[in-house]
Amino acid sequence: MARHGGRGWHGKLVGAALGVTLLATGASVWTAQAGTADAPKPKASASATPGNDGKRVETTIAHSSDAGPRGVNITIDDGPDPTWTPQVLDLLKQYGVKATFCMVGTQAQAHPDLVKKVVAAGHRLCDHTVSHNTSMDKASQAYQSQQILDAEAMITKASGGVRPMYYRAPGGAFTPYSRELAASRGMRPLGWNVDSKDFERPGTDAIVATVEKELHNGPTVLFHDAGGNRSQTLEALRRLLPWFKAQGHTFGFPIR
Repeated sequence: MARHGGRGWHGKLVGAALGVTLLATGASVWTAQAGTADAPKPKASASATPGNDGKRVETTIAHSSDAGPRGVNITIDDGPDPTWTPQVLDLLKQYGVKATFCMVGTQAQAHPDLVKKVVAAGHRLCDHTVSHNTSMDKASQAYQSQQILDAEAMITKASGGVRPMYYRAPGGAFTPYSRELAASRGMRPLGWNVDSKDFERPGTDAIVATVEKELHNGPTVLFHDAGGNRSQTLEALRRLLPWFKAQGHTFGFPIR
């Protein structure tokens, strides 16, 4: 999972995230994703209510689809955004597609009406931390806990009580600790198989070509509905959603 650079709009959030000082943990993204290291059992803070139904889920990073071998999981990151999220929702509705929205806590807090619309449309919620710090795997466990649990609380409150079902580390910066913490809250760590590269705005044709070329890697596809002009993402989805169906794919959610 590649890290995305140059996300200036998130950089301001990182600096404001409760003034927590980053400390190196030494856990690489690859080690965390491979699930090769054992994690200490984290303690949940009182700042967030238990995730989902309170039942622990697997700590391994989910990539598969609950729709089976021909399933495709559409995942939408970094919102909600008042300009782009409603348009993404309209497009998904047009094609009868359900998606997983990985929300930044501060964005959810600022736009609770959009969080509720996402839930009302039958989509699922995912915790994408408070500040979208792509160096979280270099941070202290206290910082990781604050980022995950506070975002969980923000999203849950904004949704009217619906808790996120997944946790996606910004830029794939998982650690054994963050995976264990999320799983203990009922949020399955969520990866991706295909990075559409839409965040870089390479052009609609390039986004479409990337997804079509790399879908053989697996069913979970990464798009964005915030962080800048997402018109290319919208046009790419407009072309890709019917293409998936024409190729015999069905749409599902990541496994839990």
